[in-house]
Amino acid sequence: MKEFCIPDLGRFAPDCGLIPLDCCSDGFHRPGENGVVSVTATGDRKVELIAYENRTLAYVTSALGYPAYYPVRQTSLRRPVKAVLMDLDGTSVRSEEFWVWIIEMTTASLLGDPAFRLEPADLPYVSGHSVSEHLEYCIRKYCPHKTVEQARAFYFEHTHREMNEILAGRGREGAFVPAPGIKEFLLALKARGIKIGLVTSGLYEKAWPEIMSAFKTLHMGMKAEDFYDASITAGFPLRQGAVGTLGELSPKPHPWLYAEVARVGLGIPFEERDRVLGIEDSGAGVASIRLAGFTTVGIAGGNIEGSGTRALCDAYCQNFNEILALIDG
Repeated sequence: MKEFCIPDLGRFAPDCGLIPLDCCSDGFHRPGENGVVSVTATGDRKVELIAYENRTLAYVTSALGYPAYYPVRQTSLRRPVKAVLMDLDGTSVRSEEFWVWIIEMTTASLLGDPAFRLEPADLPYVSGHSVSEHLEYCIRKYCPHKTVEQARAFYFEHTHREMNEILAGRGREGAFVPAPGIKEFLLALKARGIKIGLVTSGLYEKAWPEIMSAFKTLHMGMKAEDFYDASITAGFPLRQGAVGTLGELSPKPHPWLYAEVARVGLGIPFEERDRVLGIEDSGAGVASIRLAGFTTVGIAGGNIEGSGTRALCDAYCQNFNEILALIDG
């Protein structure tokens, strides 16, 4: 396979991580038919790119049966940057290991096997997406006779217990560790007058204690809700006896969390999206920023390489100092 072009994304080498497909997984688009030039998928197959001569559609797959199509828009960065949007788990706080552990315990409970352990190959599929997507993956692979509803019950049981233990000072040691250089980076953004939006696919009940814990460790001098200009989570879970919010079918890699925090939370018009930069360490997050139309910066340490989504990044940096240099131009 030779170097190939995907309109509004760029030119790519054969080893870029994208996978050529004979057909979109919904069966509607095939190369050579109805103007379709190529169909490719990210390495984790969460997003499929249907390329025409002058435009591209992104098809976001769904383990729960509700996929969606989005237009792919060309990105550019215009300075001065007005806003930086940041992921929570992995990017701002090193907590992926903790939440993967919760998924692992949930699967162990479904199997009735306390000794169960996830495999390294599972990591791209149990981080960065919604809780239900993670659980659906584990059910398909390890316990197909179980349901997502059964898994969610175990998941929230484990989550509530472990979060209460952490808040009481007895929880898993090192569960939520601020990412190296995050304090200096956040203060540098504030000094430049750049708005900061925090974006997570995590549910509020698990995300907010994590944020509070990190800010306490960082000694930021103020509460997280006073520091960030806007924060958004996947809301509250739908379960018996409680009112839930939208969040399990529409999180990363869908664009809505990043789009909403920028347009509604920070008040940045769609026409000024070229003054917004998003930072992610996960493949799902990278896709989410890119489909929202913002300059997409991957940061090392997550599953971007493993999920085959580095091709969706406008830039890939090793640390926050490199990102700050990119912002300054």
